[in-house]
This record gives sequence, structure tokens and C-alpha cells, in this order.
Amino acid sequence: MVQQQSQLDAVFHALSDGTRRGMLQRLAGGEHSLGELAAPYAMSFAGASKHVRVLEQAGLVRRRIAGRTHYCRLDAMRMREAQQWLTFYERFWTGHLDRLEDLLRAEDAAKPNPKD
Repeated sequence: MVQQQSQLDAVFHALSDGTRRGMLQRLAGGEHSLGELAAPYAMSFAGASKHVRVLEQAGLVRRRIAGRTHYCRLDAMRMREAQQWLTFYERFWTGHLDRLEDLLRAEDAAKPNPKD
């Protein structure tokens, strides 16, 4: 349980940065080199590598090296775990809001009609 929570924390930490979310979005379209991932952000190889390292530690990205080129690809399994966690709370809030809606409709139905 602690290991799973720690991994989930790493995923949400990785997703908390807009640059990393942008990188993940690009990787959803297929493998990219580190240079290709860095290009839209006008950042250095070292800067992009730091972001990719955070994504790797969260288990969201896999990196392979061919010569001097680092290639990254999306590994969405950890993202699925985060989605499952979020889905629990989505169901929780949907249920609560549905009950609130039912109460409000019942309250409206119980009010006397001013036209009568």
C-alpha cells in the first residue's frame, strides 16, 4: 500500500508541471528524441533531461539510448492507476451531486404553485 501510494505521489508530482504534461502529450503520438521534446520549450538538453527523469521516476516514460540520442516513449500504465484513483472520487462526487439534485427537485415539487 505504501509503495503504491508513493508511486501515485510520483505520478501526480510529474503531472503537476505543464512542461512535463506537454511532453507526455507529444509522446502519446509516438516515440520522440529528447531534442524533439525540448524544442517547443526552447530549453537545453539538460533541462529536458531533468523533466524526462521526473517522468521516468514516476513510471510514465521509458528512455532508450541509441548512440548519443536519447529516445523516449510513453508508458501509460501508471497513468491508468492515477485515473483509477480519480475515478473513485468522480463516482463519489457524482453520487453526492445526484442526491443533492434529487433533494432540490423534491423541494421544488413540494412548494405551493403561486398560480393556483
